[in-house]
Parts: sequence; structure tokens; C-alpha cells
Amino acid sequence: QVQLVESGGGSVQAGGSLRISCVASGRTFSSYVMGWFRQAPGKEREFVAHISRSGTSTSYADSVKGRFTISRDNAKNTVYLQMNSLKPEDTAVYSCAAARSIVVVTAALEYDYWGQGTQVTVSS
Repeated sequence: QVQLVESGGGSVQAGGSLRISCVASGRTFSSYVMGWFRQAPGKEREFVAHISRSGTSTSYADSVKGRFTISRDNAKNTVYLQMNSLKPEDTAVYSCAAARSIVVVTAALEYDYWGQGTQVTVSS
């Protein structure tokens, strides 16, 4: 079992930055592929970014590419999402997820564990 706890969300004006974090319990964090997803009110959950077990491979949704950066620190059992040049349409609850094995990194169903989420609100 892995428990994931997000933090760092908040309110920011358009153009601003936030870094959100996700801390995992357990001693096998480095064996999980990690992802960030978001869900805005009235919308379906969508993929934001993923990072491989070692951190050497990442991918991003087109809507955040060039603005968001995912990273991880396996020694601290933590995955981060640095969000720059935020836009009002980035407003959502952001959740991290962990997968033991994965084929399609953008598919939420492939992730085994989820955090509760942290709210990010971007005002214009």
C-alpha cells in the first residue's frame, strides 16, 4: 500500500507560479511511476504530467507543456509539479498518482494509488 499526500496548492494571479508536492509513504517509492492529474469543476479528470521511476523520462499534456515541470526526489519520497505562467484555465484540484506498472501513462485507470488532491485557483 502507498499513501499519497499533496500539498502546496493555493490561489495565485494569472502569470504567477506555484509548486505543489506529493509525499508518498513506504520504502518503495522509487519503484512507482508517478503522475499528476487535475479535475476542474464540471469537467473530467485529465492527465497533466508523468515521470518515470528514475526521473529520467517525463511527459506532459499539450496544455501545460513548456509551463509545468514534473520532478521527483526518491530519497524524500516526493514528486513535485512546478507550475509557471499559470492561467485561469489551470484552476482545478490537482492529484498525484502512483503506478506499479504502466503502459499508457496518460490513462488514469492505469494508476494504482491516488492522493486526495490539492486545490489550485488562478484568478485573472
